[in-house]
Amino acid sequence: MTRAALHARLEHGLAALGLALPGQAVERLLDYQALLERWNGTYNLTAVRDPEGMVTRHLLDSLAILPYVRGATLADLGTGPGLPGIPLAIAAPGREVVLVDSNGKKVRFLREAIRALQLEGVRAVQSRVEEVEGRFDCITARAFASLGDMLGWGGHLLAPEGIWLAMKGKPADEELPGIPPGFELRARHALEVPGLDAERHLLVLGHVPASGAVTAA
Repeated sequence: MTRAALHARLEHGLAALGLALPGQAVERLLDYQALLERWNGTYNLTAVRDPEGMVTRHLLDSLAILPYVRGATLADLGTGPGLPGIPLAIAAPGREVVLVDSNGKKVRFLREAIRALQLEGVRAVQSRVEEVEGRFDCITARAFASLGDMLGWGGHLLAPEGIWLAMKGKPADEELPGIPPGFELRARHALEVPGLDAERHLLVLGHVPASGAVTAA
C-alpha cells in the first residue's frame, strides 16, 4: 500500500473517530509507522506486519482513547514499541510522556523513534514497572496485564487525582474483583476503532476518594 493510500486510510479513520489533529500530525504518525515497519523486520517488535494493519491496529487503536487522556504528565506502561504513548504524544504534543518497557530492544527502538520524530517531552525508560519513580496525571496501559497486576505493580505512579486508562479487548468483568484496595473503576467505554472488527474497551480507574472528599463529576 502506498504512502498516499495509508494517508487516506488514516485520515478517514480520524474523521470517523471525530479527531482533528494538529498540523503535520498525520505525516508524523505515518513516519512512526514506517519506522516501526522498518525496525520490525529485524527486531520483531510487533506481530502486525502489514502497513495497513499498523494504521488500524496501532495508530487508530491508540488514538481512540485520545478524548479521555488528560493532565500534563503521562506514563505509558508496558509500551512495547510505543503504543499508545507515541501516537498520543504526536496527536497531542506538549505533555510530558514517559514510555516504560523492560525489553531492551523495544526501548532501543523507542529512543530512536523519539530522536527521529523529534518528540519533545517524550522519554523512554527501560525498567520493570514496579521500579519506576514519579507521579503521573494519566497512566495508559494497552493489553499489558490484568487490572489487579497493573495497579499492584504501577499504582504508586498514579497522582492522587490522576486517572488510569486500561485498554482491553473484552469488557474485563472477571478482572474487577482483583482491583486492589484504594482503587476503583470510574467508567467503562466501548470503543469503535475504524476498520477493526474486534471488541475494544477502555476502563477508567482512579484512587478511591478520601473519606469526605467530593469526586468531580
